[in-house]
Amino acid sequence: MAFGDLLDLIGGMGRFQIIHVALLSIPIMLTPIHNLVQNFLAAVPEHHCQIYQAYNASGDLNLTQTLSTEDLLKVSIPLDSKGAPEQCLRYSVLQWDLLAPNATATNKTGMSVEPCNDGWTFDTSEFSSTIVSQWNLVCEQHPLKQLALSIYMTGVLVGGAVIGLLSDRFGRRRLIMWSYLQLAVSGTCTAFSPNFISYCVFRFLVGMANSGVVLSTVSLVLEWVPTRARTMTGTFTGYLATLGQILLAGLAYAIRDWRWLQLALSLPFFIFFLYSWWYAESARWLIMSGKPEHAVKELRKVARINGKLEECQKLNIEMLKSSMQKELAAQKTSYSVLDIVRTPMLRRISFCLGLVWFSTAFAYYGLATDLQSFGLSIYLVQVTFGSVDIPCKAISVLTMSFIGRRAAQACSLSLAGIIIMAGIFVPTEMQVLRASLAVLGKGCLAASFVCCYLFSGELYPTMLRQTGMGLCNTMARIGGIVAPLVQLTGEYFRFLPLVIYACAPIISGIAACFLPETLNVALPDSIEEVENRGRRKNDEEQQEFIPLPSARHMTDEADKK
Repeated sequence: MAFGDLLDLIGGMGRFQIIHVALLSIPIMLTPIHNLVQNFLAAVPEHHCQIYQAYNASGDLNLTQTLSTEDLLKVSIPLDSKGAPEQCLRYSVLQWDLLAPNATATNKTGMSVEPCNDGWTFDTSEFSSTIVSQWNLVCEQHPLKQLALSIYMTGVLVGGAVIGLLSDRFGRRRLIMWSYLQLAVSGTCTAFSPNFISYCVFRFLVGMANSGVVLSTVSLVLEWVPTRARTMTGTFTGYLATLGQILLAGLAYAIRDWRWLQLALSLPFFIFFLYSWWYAESARWLIMSGKPEHAVKELRKVARINGKLEECQKLNIEMLKSSMQKELAAQKTSYSVLDIVRTPMLRRISFCLGLVWFSTAFAYYGLATDLQSFGLSIYLVQVTFGSVDIPCKAISVLTMSFIGRRAAQACSLSLAGIIIMAGIFVPTEMQVLRASLAVLGKGCLAASFVCCYLFSGELYPTMLRQTGMGLCNTMARIGGIVAPLVQLTGEYFRFLPLVIYACAPIISGIAACFLPETLNVALPDSIEEVENRGRRKNDEEQQEFIPLPSARHMTDEADKK
């Protein structure tokens, strides 16, 4: 009897599994919000230099007190090329001549200007407070905004590596409880950050914890759910993550102060931490870690909740060990990370999948974390960006099921790159069209993510599947770290970020064509099985191109004989 049969014996997808998946999935709605919330925490309000105040000989404010806001801006702040007030410069001396009826000043030529030595004035009509207005992250300091996002993504990368290893050593339940608590505490501390450095430190810790929540949730769901229900539960949790992106827009619209918004996203994790004490530790992990008594205890708990009292009494250590003979036998063979690049076919798979995961995350976060660049309502764009994932993920699943994984992966990436590239040729004034192309591109990248997870798991052998997925996760996180920094290249050429974001998925779409197809193919269990499949595929391709001998050649051969 396999372990899956044992799960069916104690209730299958019973009451325990339904409650367990529901409680684990609720926090998943908030995990993508923490990835994307900097669109609102670090939104850049309209701003200009603090207006220079003129004083008379006695030290009292002079005419500047009596001027209207419009006239005060006219004499104090030069205009940029679009006729809007400059954001980083002001006149060194008030230009009273500009108040004349026929006077105009479309540029700074001939007028003495200086940087914003006294700070900036921010428009609070849309955002009452952001980290940009809080710490003046504009003009020379504006790269710090992108740096903060890269630091957060670095935390996600470190969390995936560290918490993943600790989860294999100390258990899924302990690590998910710790991740909930760390995210709650560090997220709350982020809301009360006194300066930009502490904000970055706490956001780094939030990124670590967020990654731990996702990884531990996936493990606990998969290891307690029967095989036949995995697709259903995976789809359910995936769409909850999409719902979280839409929820972000509503929360940000209702809470315009960055500190209160950050606090609202962090406090629920204290509740998640409290009810996580009810979670059951993975019986698979317990038996693999040499704790069969504890595993039997957890299985009996599950059987009681599912109403399987007779089966609960029959459970014992011998039954559990017999149901996991395959896993225990596999545990005796050790593999290292080098094994995923030791043989030719695994090298090809790892290289191509590395490109696929990097470019998918790179372009995805490049588009999804720069919503203000479209010039439309940031809340409406966020809702649209989240909603497009729903049909795109469904199309991806259908394509993978009926056409193939390789075609779905290559087409979603290539199409995303082409759509992003098309946005380069759309004039800035056509904001709706530019945003629509970005939404479609982001939808294709969401479809690519769906394919990535399934395709990668099917390509690696059982003994190296977690190691291979760890490599893929690392490449995706590196893409997320680099993506915000690429936006800074727009200072040199306005469309350069889009060019880079478009080229990466196109190149990786081509690389995906060199991956083996896995549709209706059994999962490989060993490295040898992967290599043998690759050799058979190469032999078949060579046989297809063997030229048929000509009639004259056949006659000559017969004469020789």
